Amino acid sequence: MEVRMSLAKRKPVEVAAGPGVLDLSRFSAANRRRLSGPALRTFLSIADLWGLTEDERLLVLGLPSRSTYYNWIKAVREHRDVTLDLDMLTRISAVLGVHQALGVLHASEREGVAWLRNPHAAPLFGGRPPIDLLTCGTQDGLISVRRFLDAARGGLYMPPGDLDRDFRPYEDGEIVFS
Repeated sequence: MEVRMSLAKRKPVEVAAGPGVLDLSRFSAANRRRLSGPALRTFLSIADLWGLTEDERLLVLGLPSRSTYYNWIKAVREHRDVTLDLDMLTRISAVLGVHQALGVLHASEREGVAWLRNPHAAPLFGGRPPIDLLTCGTQDGLISVRRFLDAARGGLYMPPGDLDRDFRPYEDGEIVFS
């Protein structure tokens, strides 16, 4: 066991060490600084592709102040270092995951953007376009859309579809091994 200091009470806290345990160095300022510039530049490209307004971009990023947002954009376009916080990097990661999933599920970027912008029948979206959930301002909205698309990529659920409506599971007797 490794011993670390608790920030709240300044008392030693035991932290499990070894394989399968979260490596806290992933969240260090140096690592976040290394990832922040490329992540923000990629986010800006995806936001342009999706046609996000400035207000929608700010909501996706967790509502940083406009001056902070503009300073970050200027810095990353000039390839200067910025260090985003963990929440912001998590939000950008969700956007990257949504973008990747749209690329897997749709034949073209245009079709993927259309999927985001058109009303959807899945209960998660309640008949609204998925972009509304992405731009609601919460990390949960972003993660929910990402999980929905990851499930669709895995073949679990993507309504509506005639194939899904008529689907019935195979019976054991229908499975033939040769």
